[in-house]
Amino acid sequence: MKKFVMAAIGGTLAGVLVTTQIAGPLLAQESAKTENVYEQLDLFGDIFERIRAQYVEEVETDELIEAAINGMLTSLDPHSSYLSPKAAAKMREQTRGEFGGLGIEVTQEDGFVKVVSPIDGTPAAEAGIEAGDFITQVNGESLLGLLLDDAVELMRGPVGSEIVITVVREGEAEPFDVSIIRDTIQLTAVRARTEGSTAVLRLTTFNEQTYPKMKEELEKQIENLGGIDNMNGIVLDLRNNPGGLLNQAIAVSDAFLEEGEIVSTRGRELADGDRVNATPGDLSQGKPIVVLINGGSASASEIVAGALQDHRRAIVIGTKSFGKGSVQTVMPLRGDGAMRLTTARYYTPSGRSIQALGVSPDIIVAQPAVKPKTEEEEEAATTRRTRSEADLRGSLNNDSLTEDQIKQIEADRDKAEKAAELREEDYQLAYAIDILKGLSALGPKE
Repeated sequence: MKKFVMAAIGGTLAGVLVTTQIAGPLLAQESAKTENVYEQLDLFGDIFERIRAQYVEEVETDELIEAAINGMLTSLDPHSSYLSPKAAAKMREQTRGEFGGLGIEVTQEDGFVKVVSPIDGTPAAEAGIEAGDFITQVNGESLLGLLLDDAVELMRGPVGSEIVITVVREGEAEPFDVSIIRDTIQLTAVRARTEGSTAVLRLTTFNEQTYPKMKEELEKQIENLGGIDNMNGIVLDLRNNPGGLLNQAIAVSDAFLEEGEIVSTRGRELADGDRVNATPGDLSQGKPIVVLINGGSASASEIVAGALQDHRRAIVIGTKSFGKGSVQTVMPLRGDGAMRLTTARYYTPSGRSIQALGVSPDIIVAQPAVKPKTEEEEEAATTRRTRSEADLRGSLNNDSLTEDQIKQIEADRDKAEKAAELREEDYQLAYAIDILKGLSALGPKE
């Protein structure tokens, strides 16, 4: 018995000894790291005091601290930043759907401001600003070296005032100036219409209005067509949609999925991950869907396109999307400011991250550059008509069709001609509608 007790005590002492031998260096390392952090903070405090005391001009203490915080956050990635109380208020305003400015979503790349996408119906879009443009100057003042929020602030101004921005565009030999009149930007999250038997849903952003407005507009288009049986499918147009609220992207995806994963997010720790699944119910009752994307489709747009593509619920056409596959969390700070911090990456249902890669379309369809026609070309287009059998003198009449059948053929021909006209106006959209027509012609699966 004594031997057993002594053995147990000996084992305990050995365990303590081994634990001490392993834990000792680890504790020492942690202690050294902590001391190093305090040394760095002391260095920061020393620099801060020297700037306050010896800089050539007097500086505002709060501005200096804000700049230091912002520098710390922007060194992480292009989407993390500090939001002053004023900037935080403007961000909340934007998610509600109305704000002042030019109407562009921007990011920062290599020190320059890069356009993610122009917003439909805004001064920037009407002035011809395109996704991928770099803005290098505002009213002759260089943006190089400015923080993104400061550059955006420089572009803001009174409604009705003029601003001249200098743009660098791929394919253009020289930078060029664009004059824009500032306006109040009212975001119409969803625009809808029918093209023939197709419902076209144009989503311009993902704010608080997006899902409810999309549902409302889709129901209107179905009613206009005389019921869902008369609708051959849906075009979900996400081109130049810079994204927005994650919960709205999930709601829009869920609207067309019956089950399965929509998106998953993975943070630094496994416990921080999250997975969202679809709930039963499909607003379109299984009708075919084509999703349109381009280089200006980012973030929430890519979540929707990726989810519907992975579930084979939609055909994705257009060009590669922007490739923003990270999640930012806005954290309120004291003094009404906020911190926007990248906290996770998101993944499509198949487990792919689109960070920096984007969503690749199932069918690549580029939008041809619009070339203005000369007066002679316009006149020739309106007067040109191909001669047919019916134009020949003495040609036979078609007596195998009734008058009503002939009228129906002529009506179908008019629809086809209107569809052809759409190709001149918006080739990608016309392509999407043609796909749905083809699927509809095949009929339902048995």
